[in-house]
Amino acid sequence: MLKILDRYIIKKLLTTYVFVVLVLLSIITVIDYTEKNEDFIKQNIPFDKIFFEYFLNFLPYMANMLSPLTIFIASVFVTAQLAAHTEIIAMLSGGVSFRRLLWPYFVGSSIVALFIFGMIGWVVPRANKVRVDFENKYIKEQFFFNKRHVHMKVSPECYVYMESYNNVTRTGYQFTIEHVVNKELKKKTKTGRISWNEAKKCWTLDAYSTREFKDGREYLTYGATMDTVLSITPKDFESNYLLYETFTLDELNEYIALLQLRGVENVEAYYVEKYERYAYPFAIIILTLMGAIVASRKTRGGAAYQIAFGFVLAFIYILFVILSRTIAGAGGLSPMLAAWLPNMTFTVVAFILYWRVPK
Repeated sequence: MLKILDRYIIKKLLTTYVFVVLVLLSIITVIDYTEKNEDFIKQNIPFDKIFFEYFLNFLPYMANMLSPLTIFIASVFVTAQLAAHTEIIAMLSGGVSFRRLLWPYFVGSSIVALFIFGMIGWVVPRANKVRVDFENKYIKEQFFFNKRHVHMKVSPECYVYMESYNNVTRTGYQFTIEHVVNKELKKKTKTGRISWNEAKKCWTLDAYSTREFKDGREYLTYGATMDTVLSITPKDFESNYLLYETFTLDELNEYIALLQLRGVENVEAYYVEKYERYAYPFAIIILTLMGAIVASRKTRGGAAYQIAFGFVLAFIYILFVILSRTIAGAGGLSPMLAAWLPNMTFTVVAFILYWRVPK
């Protein structure tokens, strides 16, 4: 049951958190608009399109990304203010234990953590779809698929090969489909040209030939055109700029399974993204409690010193997250460990700080 004191601290924590988020978003929006204004003018993009398709989807993304930092700053600021006004000393003198004092911080941060989990799992990815499409269309240079000799497994018994692909015309060249059952080639279809049929949502093979093996005999057939449905689409050959950030949790799991089916290497970045989405809410709680512990002691330097120290710890945490993600992306660290290592490390730091605080 929440008491008056709990509601008082939770209200101050949440309102400060929202205020810090709004201030930082205002600053970042102005900086981002100034940086991209030249591109907006060059592309002659209407302001309503910039606002609704870009900034309206950019703000949730940034608010979510800044949440660990902002909740930490809010926790440090609120607690430092309470300490400066000797309110914490009064609470402790009144019989409230330090552990009990941290309870409203835990409740407040849990509310934010649940909200952030919903945001990062489903809301932000949907916003990112629109934002990333906008950036690819108007800000980023046009993408050209330049890989050659593409091999891909599209089903348990079907393999495809493509010498080259033009993502502008959605056309592939020197294309081959092979059906292999128990390591034995059963059917092979070749064509010099394959193109995407947008109306039928399928691929069209031009001037194809098929070799089929049955009962120890080979059958050869030719055709002018043939439509075929494959588990690959033109989207698989488009820019993968921030692709993993556009997937909801369900879509991310499906895409990881698809990459594994195709035998694609370097899927660690998608695993890191998946595990980080589960670790992220816990980071909110850990950093909030750490902020309260750091700022609970009244110092001669006042609140400014504690807030500055809090900033340092928050930025160390962010650098730790970036470093872990980079190492995991290079295959040097387990994706799950990379996602949870910053939280585990700062949990230990929080416990050390907790035992050092006078109670």
